[in-house]
Amino acid sequence: MPKLMRFAVSALALAIALPLAAQTPPTTWVDQDTGHRVWRLSNEPNSGAFYFNVNAYTPDEKQMVYTAPDGIHVLDLATRKTRLLVPNPPRPANETNHRGFWLGNVHALVVGHKTNSIFFTKTDPTTRVTSVYKANTNTGEVRKLIDLPAHMNIVSVNADETLAAGTYIEGDHQNQEYGSNLPNARKTDNRVASASQGPHYQPQSKGEMMERRLAAHLPLVLFTIRLEPGPNGEKPGDVKILLHSTDWVNHLLFSPTDPDLLMYCHEGPWQKVDRIWMIHTDGTHNTLIHKRTMYMEIAGHEFWGLDGKTIWYDWQYPKGEDFFLAGYNLETGRRTAYHMQRNEWSIHFNLTRDLDLFCGDGGDPGQVAKAPDGEWLELFHPRMITGQGAINDPAFWQPGVFQAEHLVNMSHHNYREEPNVRFTPDKSMVIFTSNMFGPSYVFGVEVKKAVNPPAADVQSTPELATKYNPTMPTPTGTPR
Repeated sequence: MPKLMRFAVSALALAIALPLAAQTPPTTWVDQDTGHRVWRLSNEPNSGAFYFNVNAYTPDEKQMVYTAPDGIHVLDLATRKTRLLVPNPPRPANETNHRGFWLGNVHALVVGHKTNSIFFTKTDPTTRVTSVYKANTNTGEVRKLIDLPAHMNIVSVNADETLAAGTYIEGDHQNQEYGSNLPNARKTDNRVASASQGPHYQPQSKGEMMERRLAAHLPLVLFTIRLEPGPNGEKPGDVKILLHSTDWVNHLLFSPTDPDLLMYCHEGPWQKVDRIWMIHTDGTHNTLIHKRTMYMEIAGHEFWGLDGKTIWYDWQYPKGEDFFLAGYNLETGRRTAYHMQRNEWSIHFNLTRDLDLFCGDGGDPGQVAKAPDGEWLELFHPRMITGQGAINDPAFWQPGVFQAEHLVNMSHHNYREEPNVRFTPDKSMVIFTSNMFGPSYVFGVEVKKAVNPPAADVQSTPELATKYNPTMPTPTGTPR
């Protein structure tokens, strides 16, 4: 028998012998329930795309960055080829973990809005000094920017890549822990706790942690730190205090276009906080974006429009009963509210630059919407509501509705791993993370339905996933 044929037969026999759960999941298929083609874009088990509101695309719109247990990866959007950009260093046999984190790992922050680069931090396990780095996504060149002062943590970089923002706890409370979560750290450590836990897995204890952290009223500082020399003699490493607070400040997110504008939130169960805030980097104009007018009204999971002009967020009026995606235009003050049905509500939403399409990642019945049939990735076609001769006013909410189209059946996805949807820059795909096959991977689903796909490609997504992941943990939702 020819050598090549013997190799092929051996590979086939091995594939038959191995259980499907031990084999690599399929690269592509067409979802039988929706007609949209799905692609598996990452190859590394427990890899995942960025949190939904963190920029993952290079300014030239050719690359997307994602994370995996072995480090930070780059996906070429045209060819769908991936490569490891910043590897995690090897772990010593006698490693010690700090609060469940391996200190030696690289921690991705955000892709730059100005240069093709990824900003990340890494902590020296011996000295415990955390440093900030910038890696060129084209060449792989890595440049160290600054060392962070002790106890400081950064999570966002501004539009011109000169400042980072973060928080720290003052005084003797710096080492206090809350369940399995650090008080002010985004989970970008790329750790792997089990086969179904990717980078955005929500622990069972999150609700308890949030209640205790909110009630603690720890003295907290919101700050910026300079990454590059400034026009007035500012040096890298210079720190500016923006505010002191005993509220839990979290989810810092710079504007994608205005380097002097920072959005942040008062964290905690949403009905107990006025959540969405904005502040300038000189510490002025500390502004609440949405003020509730109803008992048990909630607003959150805020994110920037891609043009930097509008802040969007999940608005429920009241909680768990009526659902909107709300927008506030910073230039005009115009407020827009797109209504959706219970089964269309999503943990996270996202949009295109010209606002002609929105998307959502759905949710299981344990989420705040308690949707009986909400486990779908959704494509939303927005439509404004107009009325001839109706009374209107610039201060009124401008109403609209979402017309939903299913993209992927997610009924075999464990929603403790949040899918974190986002459009590709050319609007051809919606990117998401899923653990439907057991370990999490990065996927993309085509926005346009497949045209005359081969019959063998058309498969039920949950049935296909069940072959590789026969048992799936039962999710119970996460607090909002």
